[in-house]
Amino acid sequence: MSECIFCKIIDGEIPARKVYEDEDIIAILDISQVTKGHTLVISKEHVRNMLDYSDELAATVFSKVPKLARAVKSAYPECEGLNILMNNEEIASQSVFHGHIHLLPRYNSEQDGFGLNWETHADEYSDDTLDSIVDAIQNQLAKEE
Repeated sequence: MSECIFCKIIDGEIPARKVYEDEDIIAILDISQVTKGHTLVISKEHVRNMLDYSDELAATVFSKVPKLARAVKSAYPECEGLNILMNNEEIASQSVFHGHIHLLPRYNSEQDGFGLNWETHADEYSDDTLDSIVDAIQNQLAKEE
C-alpha cells in the first residue's frame, strides 16, 4: 500500500503526532482536530475498513480502544464525553481507505463543532418489514459461520 497515507505514517515516512504505538496499532492526533484531542486509532495491518477486518484483527484493535478513549477523555477535565466512530466506505464519510477509529472528545454540543444528525424512521417500518430485515441479516450471519 505504497500510496496509503496511514501506511506511510506507520512506516515512518510521514511524521505524525503519535499518542500511542504497539505491535498492532498506532494512535495519532488527527490533523483536522475536529475537537481538541481528536485521535485516530489505526490498525498497522492495512485493511480498507471494518468490512475487511478479520475477527482476530477486530478483537485486537478494538480491545485497545477503551484504554485510549479513557486517556483522551481524562486528558481534558472540561471534556464531558466522547464519540467513538468508524466510517466505512465513501457514503459513510470514509476518506482514507485504511481502517481507523475516531476518538472525538466532546466539550459543548453547541460549540465544539461536531454533531451527528439522527433522523428516525421507525414509523415507516411495519412489523413485517422489520421481521424481514431481521431475517436478511440473520441469513447473512449464517453464511459467515
